[in-house]
This record gives sequence, structure tokens and C-alpha cells, in this order.
Amino acid sequence: MNIFEIDNEFVANTYNRFPLNLVEGKGSIIKDNNGKEYIDLGSGIGVTAFGIQDDEWKNAVIAQLNKIQHASNLYYTTPCAELAKLLCEKTGFKKVFFGNSGAEANECAIKVARKYAEDKGIKDSKIITLKNSFHGRTLATLAATGQDVFHQDFLPVVEGFLYGEANNIQSIYDLVENNTVSAIMMECIQGEGGVIALNKDFVQQVYNLCQEKDILMIIDEVQTGNGRSGKLYAYMNYDIMPDVVTTAKGLAGGLPMGACLIGQKAQSTLGAGKHGSTFGGNPIAAAGAISIISRIDDKLLKEVQEKSKFIKEKLEGAEGVISVSGMGLMLGVETKKPVKEVLAYCMDHGVLALTAKTKLRLLPALNIKMDDLAKAIDVILDAVKE
Repeated sequence: MNIFEIDNEFVANTYNRFPLNLVEGKGSIIKDNNGKEYIDLGSGIGVTAFGIQDDEWKNAVIAQLNKIQHASNLYYTTPCAELAKLLCEKTGFKKVFFGNSGAEANECAIKVARKYAEDKGIKDSKIITLKNSFHGRTLATLAATGQDVFHQDFLPVVEGFLYGEANNIQSIYDLVENNTVSAIMMECIQGEGGVIALNKDFVQQVYNLCQEKDILMIIDEVQTGNGRSGKLYAYMNYDIMPDVVTTAKGLAGGLPMGACLIGQKAQSTLGAGKHGSTFGGNPIAAAGAISIISRIDDKLLKEVQEKSKFIKEKLEGAEGVISVSGMGLMLGVETKKPVKEVLAYCMDHGVLALTAKTKLRLLPALNIKMDDLAKAIDVILDAVKE
């Protein structure tokens, strides 16, 4: 049996995989089992922030592997504490809860919001999310996701969520006026929803409403965080300071880690025994994350912004391109051709990209070489021509 047959027989059939077996790589170049090379514009859906086999990240992980690979959260470990300190110092948040994924980070945020309301004597509070949002695939984060298509087959969904309209502040006002709301949770850039950035005025209006009503503002940075938007976190593009931020994907450079950052208002909400995770703050994952977060500096973020500008200038107005959306190195390309055709052409010609609804989605490594990026964009330009 070849690897495709083994996978199809023994792995749960939850993914529509491409017939491609990726075996090794370096930077933004990745190879399949036949030795064919691809320029990676997907970075494992925004996970390998510094590319494949990044030397500094690899050395940090190996060094920790040679010390201790796991200790339960009944004890202290140095990487966990140092990573939490680093994140708080870079953002101004006060506490961090570590889990293993973006969905877990969002689950933590949901629990913080409900507990925050309970501490104020509010029972059965609601959390507002946005239509077209995506917050995960656990039962609670599935319910938080504002897309009915993800709810199908898993009814009844977890109660306690209301859905407002993106960039329509009146729809948010109406929900707050008619319900007891503990939090408003949203992505500054709706990734799975089509790589759509929210309007700055709308985000600031929601922020002001949360401040006025003592409602927690939760920003889901699972995909947008850790330098992806051209800022350390996407909310920093909107001149706000949320109460809770969740992140994962690029945080640990390829190791499973999620984080829920909690601000001053709710920093004491979760006490001992109120939440937990066996693998949360794992020392190996934390060591990898320290390597990533410590290198996301102003120089790198400027390069991300410059690469974003390069991509937009090459693609906007090009033959076969309808529009380019998103921010930083999280971009969506709406094409006249069906996106599946564009994706297939790119793969055939040595470029790996992603989709988001009907758009081509680009999430390259933050440090992708300009030569590799330019070659990949040329392939996309050929792919979208009618």
C-alpha cells in the first residue's frame, strides 16, 4: 500500500486532501515524495511563521527536548513562564492561559466571558459574534461561528450566542439592548469567511460600546496574530485594547499551542480549578514559541508590510483578478476563474496556496524570500488569466 492508500484506510476521513505527500523542505521551499519542489504560500494555514526547518526555532526546540519534554501543570516550567512574560510585555495583557489550539484558546475566552458575567451576578449571559465568522470546531466554538453551514449535522448547537452583522454597528446595539451580554467576540480579519478585514470605524465603535457597558471585547487572533497582519496582533491596526485576545497557528512555529491573553479587567476571573489543559504550556512548544515571538520585531513587521504591498501591486487590476482583500501576509484574491482551477494550476506549476470560500488565500511565511515570492506571484498571474 502507498501512503495515500494507508491514509485513506486508517485516518478518519475528515479532510479532502490533495494527492500530495510533503516530505521535507527549507524556508518556503517544500518537496514532495517525488522530489518536486513547491513554493509554499500557505505555511500550513499560517502556522510555519518562519518557514520549514527554521534553524533558530529548531535549535530552541532541540535544546528543550534535551532537558524535559513535559511536566504537568502541577509544577512550574521555565519556558511556559518566560513565554507568558514575553507575550504580556509585548502586548500589555496581564495573564496568559496556554492550550493546544485556536479552538481551545477560544473555549478559554468563552469561559472567561461567562465567568466574568457570573461574578457580576449575571446569569445566562450571551456572547455576540459576527455572521460569517469562524472560531473553531469544538461544540462551543462551532456555536460561536456565525456560519450555518458549520452547524449542520451537529445540532443542537451550544446555547448562549447571538450573531451581529459585520460593519453594521446598529445590529450590535440592538443585540446588546435586548439581551444580557457578557462579551463581543470577533476577528479583525475574517479568515475562513473570505479574508475580509473589518472597517476600523466599526471595530472602534464596538470597542467603545464594550467600554461603556462593561462588556468584554474578545478578539480572535488565531489566524491573524503573531505578525500575520503586519502588526504583532491585528487589533493593533485598529487602535484599540481588547480585554481578551486568543491566538494559535503561527505562535509556536509548527508545534501545537494556543494562548488566551487576558487583560486587566478580567485577569482574576479564572481561579485555581476553573480551567486546565494537560499539555497547555508544554515546555517544548513554549520554547519554540519564545523563538518565534522574540523575533517578531519592527524590522520583520516592516518587511511583512512591504511584501503585502508588493503582492497587492502585482495582483490588483491584473487580468483575471477581481479584487484583493486582507491585510499584511493574509490576503484573499478573488478571481474570474473558479478558484479550484487556479489552485490546481498553481500546484501543477510548483506553488502551494489555499482557498477561503471563492477566493485564493495567501498565507506565506513571514520571512519568505522576495525571489521566491516574486516567482510564486508570477505563477498566480498566469493561473488567473482567462
